[in-house]
Amino acid sequence: PADFDNLRPIHIAGTKGKGSTSAFISSILTQYIPSPSQPNPLFSKIGLYTSPHLRFVRERIRINNEPLSEELFAKYFWEVWDKLEESARAKGEPTDKTAKPSYFRFLTVMAFHTYIRENVDAAIIECGVGGEYDSTNVIRQPSVTGITNLGIDHVQLLGSTIEEIAWHKAGIMKEGTPAYTVPQLPAAQDVLERRAVEKSVHLSTVQDNPLLQNITLGLSAPFQHSNASLAIMLASAHLQSLSYPLPSLFPSNLPPEFIRGLEQVRWPGRCEIRREKGIAWHLDSGHTLESIHLAASWFASEIAPSSPPPQTQHHPSSIPSTPTNNNNPESSIQTPPCILLFNQQTRDAPSLARALFSTLSTTLRTPHPFTHAVFCSNLTFKASGYRPDLVSINTDRQKVEGLEVQKGLRDTWGELDADCTIEVKGSIEEAVGWVRGVAEQEGKGTEVKCLVTGSVHLVGGFLEVLDGGGE
Repeated sequence: PADFDNLRPIHIAGTKGKGSTSAFISSILTQYIPSPSQPNPLFSKIGLYTSPHLRFVRERIRINNEPLSEELFAKYFWEVWDKLEESARAKGEPTDKTAKPSYFRFLTVMAFHTYIRENVDAAIIECGVGGEYDSTNVIRQPSVTGITNLGIDHVQLLGSTIEEIAWHKAGIMKEGTPAYTVPQLPAAQDVLERRAVEKSVHLSTVQDNPLLQNITLGLSAPFQHSNASLAIMLASAHLQSLSYPLPSLFPSNLPPEFIRGLEQVRWPGRCEIRREKGIAWHLDSGHTLESIHLAASWFASEIAPSSPPPQTQHHPSSIPSTPTNNNNPESSIQTPPCILLFNQQTRDAPSLARALFSTLSTTLRTPHPFTHAVFCSNLTFKASGYRPDLVSINTDRQKVEGLEVQKGLRDTWGELDADCTIEVKGSIEEAVGWVRGVAEQEGKGTEVKCLVTGSVHLVGGFLEVLDGGGE
């Protein structure tokens, strides 16, 4: 682990936003590598380790914001694999799978190995699950640690209360290293502050930076202001640990490198809009109640009309859970169609669907947030099945093939909105085809909006289909 200190790691934990925050930091720090706009570079290579991946496992291990090449991934994979087998043989132990760590732990070891071999100047390391016992927490001397928004997730491993979860996340704090977080629920904040005292860590809470109102973030959702504000402070703390001077009045006066980094950040599948003829695909994963609420709020902000139609003037608490007949054209606020493409295979899918409906109904002030909805499995292609990088071993094959979750979602959504046209499809490819068919038949020459949300595996598979990966 002492070798990892040379990476000057920035360690990030949290429930929601840790990937986006890490991407913001990486984008900021890579503005200090050689380029036409940077005549006085400070760095050569910046590493970024995140999880899960959307389409390719190589996405998890990035250098200068680009996924590791296939050649380098294969090279460092086998170097780690061979070293593990050599170690087992030296101890007289078997070299089968018992000599190898689990999937995430192997990739974590491989990421550290890659960054050491590639001589990166800094590495942003995102926790997998929790913090205290996460495999990334072998870092002994990070330059700074950050904790993003906390919520309820991974309860089997971290506990079912926000206090228990906060305790785990705070485990990445290290004595003598500054730590930053965003405003949390009081119970979570109390735990973070107590653990900071126990670890002799100075913990600062970061409020939204008002300068972001005048910056067009590469990740445009309103809730990204919190992640961007945290990233600003973490990047600056890292630079200060290198004795790099920052402008006076920082953070009220941001360097041009910070502004460019915030504007140029790209993080596929997170608050992303992809357009094709007749359709605007809105992509954002949502696998917890908190994240599905944020995804819905972002979508609402993108599609909401400047002034709501008269028929939608409901108080949020008066929105019916089972809408009335929609034969009256004035009772529908979405023309052309507004479509939901959703799946969540391993979580409480009906609860997430209800939360999505509730947020959109309240925000848009309508009992009919979608005219159409399609629920599909995470199977990428109908004929060829999963892309290899997208196979999940945590699902029940029989339930997937029987579309049990999707049929349950169909019933749940039908109870919420009886006027919505609902379909169940066996693959993402078929669901995308169905949406395109609706757009062609009912779009009437205008742009149809479609929200693709739920599982990260769904969003990743969707991007694979959209980019023609089945050809």
